[in-house]
Amino acid sequence: MTQEADGLDSLVRKRVRALRAAHGWSLDDLAARCHLSASTLSRIETGHRRIALDQLTAIARALGTSLDQLVETASDDVVSQPVYDQARGLTLWTLRHEPGVTVARMRLTGPPPEGPSALKAHPGREWFTVLSGTVVLLLGDRRLRVEAGQAAEFPTMLPHAVGAFGGPADMLGIFDREAQRSHLATGARER
Repeated sequence: MTQEADGLDSLVRKRVRALRAAHGWSLDDLAARCHLSASTLSRIETGHRRIALDQLTAIARALGTSLDQLVETASDDVVSQPVYDQARGLTLWTLRHEPGVTVARMRLTGPPPEGPSALKAHPGREWFTVLSGTVVLLLGDRRLRVEAGQAAEFPTMLPHAVGAFGGPADMLGIFDREAQRSHLATGARER
């Protein structure tokens, strides 16, 4: 076995043990969920037994994860570089980008754009929570203040815009595929 394969094998074992512990499960608890014996799971976790693909599939399913997540080794996107959009008063860090969903941290420094033409509508859904400061959400003809610790979720077919109120505001947003095309397009062009 190669050094790389040994490293992956060790990583998978550690992830299985960590996920089991995070669920608060004993070896017996996980064994019952994935239809393996507790002794087999113990030998897998300690490296005294090779992990067969069918066993790994059953373990992943029982732990509520995927094979991809158990064996993923990519670490090239650990550090996220900010993208600045001065016109919108926005700094954006893309934290997670997967098919169908993007998670981004945003710092808003200016108020939302004013006027009906500033509100954008497009297919999709958005969700955000305010980490610090206050965010103004313009949603159709409504003007909502979303304070730190609060969240908002809405269909993006409603004309909308966001901005800071009374100083910078930090928020964490989750965009579905359609919403990310519209809102994160500036950041994608600047990368």
